[in-house]
Amino acid sequence: MHLRDVPGGPDAFELAAKFCYGVRLELTATNVVPLRCAAEYLEMTEEFGEGNLIARTEGFLSQVVLRNWRESTRALHSCESVFSQAEELVIVNMCVDAVTVKACMDPSLLLGWPMPNNPMQSPGGGFLWNGISTGARPKKPCSDWWYEDIAVLSLPLYKRVIIAMEEKGIKPESIAGSLMDFARRYLPALNKRQGAKELGGSNRYSSLSLSSIPSEAEQKVILETIEELLPMQKAVVPTKFLSGLLRSAIILNANAHCKNNIEKRIGLQLDQANLEDLLLPNLTYNLETLYDIDCVQRILDHFLLLDQTNRPISSPSSDDEGHMISSPSLTPTMMVARLMDGYLAEVAPDVNLKLPKFQSLAEAFPDFARVSNDGLYRAIDIFLKVSSALSILLRLFLCVNYVRCMVTSHQILVSL
Repeated sequence: MHLRDVPGGPDAFELAAKFCYGVRLELTATNVVPLRCAAEYLEMTEEFGEGNLIARTEGFLSQVVLRNWRESTRALHSCESVFSQAEELVIVNMCVDAVTVKACMDPSLLLGWPMPNNPMQSPGGGFLWNGISTGARPKKPCSDWWYEDIAVLSLPLYKRVIIAMEEKGIKPESIAGSLMDFARRYLPALNKRQGAKELGGSNRYSSLSLSSIPSEAEQKVILETIEELLPMQKAVVPTKFLSGLLRSAIILNANAHCKNNIEKRIGLQLDQANLEDLLLPNLTYNLETLYDIDCVQRILDHFLLLDQTNRPISSPSSDDEGHMISSPSLTPTMMVARLMDGYLAEVAPDVNLKLPKFQSLAEAFPDFARVSNDGLYRAIDIFLKVSSALSILLRLFLCVNYVRCMVTSHQILVSL
């Protein structure tokens, strides 16, 4: 037998040897799993002595470690060094179940935080210390209290915990919050774009040393896994985060399925995006334009397809004569049309932008989608000024469409 063959290595073997010689062991959440695996390997069963090491470690694991949130996460983390043995002994499943169940519980019961109806709370809401009111107000536990504890897990174990939490019915918002926290910790490109204020006003994501930053290949796997696990519901994940994730996916050359899914997610809630979210760098081999126009076109196509599917057959935005009826608020289609007009004005100065791509974005919406055509006029004006290579015929074509938009706008104003 070689020490390297013992699960947990020399450290676990040393503890097992001390146990054999009657030396008192200090079991902890970090050493109990490797020691349990080593005891199994060394066949330290009740057959050779009552209260042997297998029974001792199992009792400590079930009666002490798995009843405590932080101890459970530490034990799960320690499974990584003896994963195959811990998996075979069902320890990994036990730890995952313990962590998942406790994440569903009131953190006040797990972490000792003040409860709203605490008998030591004064009538004014403060807390009593020796019968004296401290004036302190109880803080409501944050929904992200468990994010940091499971973020130290390896990606396979973290993924396993997230899937188990989804099966337990934890809210998609909480699942998404944990995934965004995990992504920001291990994908540096996300933090370069988003400032400290957007990340919660702290440096919690800048603690990784240069030596601990995952390689690009590892970051690619992390990103693709994060995208796979993100809930699909609209508005659960902020559009700004999805945009940053797509930028990172482009930089890390993530697989096409991953990038396409992120584009669909953005398209699903494009009405919640802002202009900065769409200014995606063009990293294709031809570098035709500064920004990735094709990517934005695909995102817009996803939105329009969904919008067309969900739109009533009889549009409430027009009357029997086809004139637009005023609405107290903008519809998602109107909001996206205004957003795209701003985007066109932003990309129009690019001398490499071809007319078909400009035209495709400009004509993507029905007439009723624009309350005002001012944004489109501005974009066309900028495009005409910088596109000196356009032929007279193409310029005439754009101008005709420009005039048509003005006539449509005038008809809308008259009908209001």
